[in-house]
Amino acid sequence: MIKEGINFKEAGKFEETRFEKIHNVIFESSQEASVLVAQEIANIIQRKEELNEPCVLGLATGSSPVKVYEELVRLHKEEGLSFANVVTFNLDEYYPMDRNNIQSYWYFMHEHLFDHVDIHPENVNIPDGNISNEDLQQYCIDYEMKIKSYGGLDFQLLGIGRTGHIGFNEPGSHVNSGTRSITLDHLTRIDAASSFLGIDNVPRKAITMGIGTVKTAKRIVLLGWGISKAEIIKKTIEGEISPRVPATYLQQHSNTTFVLDSEASSELTRVKTPWLVKSVVWDEELKLKAVAWLSELTKKPFLKLTDKDYNDNGMSSVLSEEGTAYHLNIKMFNKMQQTITGWPGGKPNADDTYRPERATPERKRIIIFSPHPDDDVISMGGTFDRLVEQGHDVHIAYQTSGNIAVSNEEALKFAEISMALNKNSNESENIINFLKNKKANDIDSLEVRKLKGLIRRSESLAATRYLGLQDSNVNFLDLPFYETGTVKKNNLGEADIEIMCDIIERIKPHQIYAAGDLADPHGTHKVCLDSLFEALKRLKYKGFMNDCWVWLYRGAWHEWESYQIEMAVPMSPDQVLKKRHAIFYHQSQKDGVMFQGDDSREFWVRVEDRNRLTAEKYHALGLADYSAIEAFKRYHF
Repeated sequence: MIKEGINFKEAGKFEETRFEKIHNVIFESSQEASVLVAQEIANIIQRKEELNEPCVLGLATGSSPVKVYEELVRLHKEEGLSFANVVTFNLDEYYPMDRNNIQSYWYFMHEHLFDHVDIHPENVNIPDGNISNEDLQQYCIDYEMKIKSYGGLDFQLLGIGRTGHIGFNEPGSHVNSGTRSITLDHLTRIDAASSFLGIDNVPRKAITMGIGTVKTAKRIVLLGWGISKAEIIKKTIEGEISPRVPATYLQQHSNTTFVLDSEASSELTRVKTPWLVKSVVWDEELKLKAVAWLSELTKKPFLKLTDKDYNDNGMSSVLSEEGTAYHLNIKMFNKMQQTITGWPGGKPNADDTYRPERATPERKRIIIFSPHPDDDVISMGGTFDRLVEQGHDVHIAYQTSGNIAVSNEEALKFAEISMALNKNSNESENIINFLKNKKANDIDSLEVRKLKGLIRRSESLAATRYLGLQDSNVNFLDLPFYETGTVKKNNLGEADIEIMCDIIERIKPHQIYAAGDLADPHGTHKVCLDSLFEALKRLKYKGFMNDCWVWLYRGAWHEWESYQIEMAVPMSPDQVLKKRHAIFYHQSQKDGVMFQGDDSREFWVRVEDRNRLTAEKYHALGLADYSAIEAFKRYHF
């Protein structure tokens, strides 16, 4: 079991877990956690094999269990793990859905697991999305009875949706519900929209195992990855049992573990505010986090917090170290004040003792890594503008082509223009014919992908020219992991890392900016960040890297918390407007963008709101009142 051999505190039994009602373990990365979950599954399979009994597994789909399945496949191929005695029941399937559709869970499970192990096909059970509506009710009863015929599930693997659904048990599901058809929540459909290339293509119904079915499993492990799951994880683990959050029913199961990465756990009380539940070591980082939290809680700026505020809110221990609120307030105020700079590349001929960046060299070589061809201006357009204006040698590196985010309609428009200008163009004619006859499951041809990539390139060049950057300083890396023609990308490969190493070695930067936002809805940012981290690991002993600092920005999805920010670049109203115009050059992404998650605002609107909110948070802490702020956190390698 997961909790064996791992330091843990059982839910609700110890002071630090007193708010928690479900056992959970937290890992730095989902990769590490996934390997341990796969090992637990392998142990169950082997134990049942020794007893000459079938091992009955309930399996989940989606992005959360992918690494678990990869490790199970590795265990089969490299360590001889056999699935000959395994019987599987999948949680759910869209309805209606043909099993050969690349969005079907039948397709998903075979692609990620079943086609790579020795499981008997007759032992694979996945709800049939093609069953007729007339036969659907009886089919669900039969599915339920088949699970019972094996004595129930030995192990159930779960993910969690942002509505709190497990399987497709949406809010309102009953604790005793069985396998049935269900109408999907709008938020669930939004979360699936990227895979279906738009919410209009996401089915409105599904077949799912019920809460009651899931709870009969002898062992349940729920996987939670990423900042986007943090809020619902907290509600599930610490909240009251409610049909509005179906996952809370797992509080009634005696052998459930939530396996979380650090970001998914970030809202839990013992993680977000550990001083409320245990004794802590008050280092400078924790002090800033706590004082910022107290300021937000009391709606007081740093310098107005009193001893009573600290004592009334569980923070008397920090005062015993600092003496008085007065001294601590000034110390933390100065720490936040020193993050603010109008010189992101460092201010020449200035004392840089308390500045976020070095004053020398006066003219720095800088690489801005942008996962997609618009993340640079969306996430740090104001800082980008400052760096160019202040005379630094700025280089942009667009890590992927971004071609999949260009709609077919946009590509057709350009192909028709090309055809009109060059009537003998066979390539344009082929593209037009392909797009006009393209079906839902068709993967873009190489010609179409090339055109869509060129659209993104031309938009990027228009934006960088507007900000005063020469074309020679714009690099299109086209990392191979991205070039699949589908939402699902390949794993990070050696070729990707070599491309990243090559550009860093060529430019020898003093500064690197990169996207540290892992909450994008289809994972590209994380792979791009991993490619940078691996490149840095390989290059860190090169002499020029001793003088290289790495700054992480966040994308359109989330912003750094105020206590995490180490460089805050303020923007005037004119700079906000200039950033907006730079974003507008990415016209293919402006109207009806394909991957915007559950936020219906256009990217330029949401990022302006985010930058304004960051400035308002700084002002609420008692700092200067700016129109907008872009935020960065330094990465030490």
